[in-house]
Amino acid sequence: MFTRPFHGFVARLRAAVDSDAAGLKQALAALLVSSAGDLLAGVTLGAISDTLALLPGLLVLVPAAIGMRGNIFGALGSRLGTSIHTGTFSLSRRRDTVVGQNVVASIALTLFVSAALAVLAKVVASAFGAGETISLADFLVISVVGGILGSVFVLGLTLVVAWMSVRRGWDMDNVAAPLVTAAGDMVTLPALYLATFLVGIKGVTVTIALATVVLAIGSLIWTVRLRLPIVQRILRESIPVLLVAGTVDLIAGLTIENRLESFLAYPALLVLVPPFLEDTGALGSVLSSRLASKLHLGIIDPTARPQRAARDDFAITAMLGIPVFVLVALSSQVAATLTGQASPGVLNMVGISLIGGFLATFFALFVAYYGSIATYRLGLDPDNYGVPLLTSSMDLVGALSLIVAIIILGIH
Repeated sequence: MFTRPFHGFVARLRAAVDSDAAGLKQALAALLVSSAGDLLAGVTLGAISDTLALLPGLLVLVPAAIGMRGNIFGALGSRLGTSIHTGTFSLSRRRDTVVGQNVVASIALTLFVSAALAVLAKVVASAFGAGETISLADFLVISVVGGILGSVFVLGLTLVVAWMSVRRGWDMDNVAAPLVTAAGDMVTLPALYLATFLVGIKGVTVTIALATVVLAIGSLIWTVRLRLPIVQRILRESIPVLLVAGTVDLIAGLTIENRLESFLAYPALLVLVPPFLEDTGALGSVLSSRLASKLHLGIIDPTARPQRAARDDFAITAMLGIPVFVLVALSSQVAATLTGQASPGVLNMVGISLIGGFLATFFALFVAYYGSIATYRLGLDPDNYGVPLLTSSMDLVGALSLIVAIIILGIH
């Protein structure tokens, strides 16, 4: 009686996989590469623990800084993916082209949002129990200088991935979000660490902080005055959602900092944090990008009840998550063993990753679909909202899911 619906579901899932086998292979490969890359971010996070101790409150900024890079350039990748699908993509040095306007907007967003996150980080850390923290000037220098250093690389990578997608026939929606967000994770922590060498220097730190504020506000004003239509729309739609997303990421950072002792009991769990959070966001971002393109192309309608094509994407996203979260757990265990860090054991690591991943992915499906259709119905571009909504919300949900999984398995 119950086998017929199950077999029907399996048949539909197999048909959906077969219809886009190449794209799914690209997505899985990109997700696995991103997992490996974010493992380096996890190891880096453990390596700079002394710096985190010396600069109280910095850990609150870390998820937001990492998330901002993924939000801005993941959304850029999503928009470029749509331009490839619609035939408007072409690389050019002219700033009035589709690509040129996207690049100009992304640079302005990086500078302005980095400065805004520094202010928000100071407010959140001081208001919600982080205790004594570094100064606002310190936050500004670390956030903006680190943002500039990290964004140069991620911007270049995003453009290269778009160019390679055109040349090799890749689906940008499947590869951009995992690769770009992973690159953002890998370069952000080292960039923030390098920026910390500019703090605590009498006179110099405050001067640099003031310069970052002038640069952030000045670049935004200059970009707005260009009156380029795509730039205007990206800034108008992106700044509010990026600030909201950044605030959510800051709360995620505060959540981790307040429970840091639980993770320090088994430092392998700390290594697990960056790749786990990135992959939950990347899975949702792949889904969001695919849904945005389907909405633009008219394959699905923005209905309250997901249509079949959307439901097939849900099932495929969940299926992709199984190997991804297993790999995240195993690779984190190996990295912890090689670096001599205590672990709750390989089975517990896999259990934490799968349980937490299941909880987080379920939430990602909801946010990806209803976030996309809500923005589309409002006449906004889902490419500007899908990735920021997913990556920021998944940082907070992912952190909470990890903690819930640890509690469920009784690991203390």
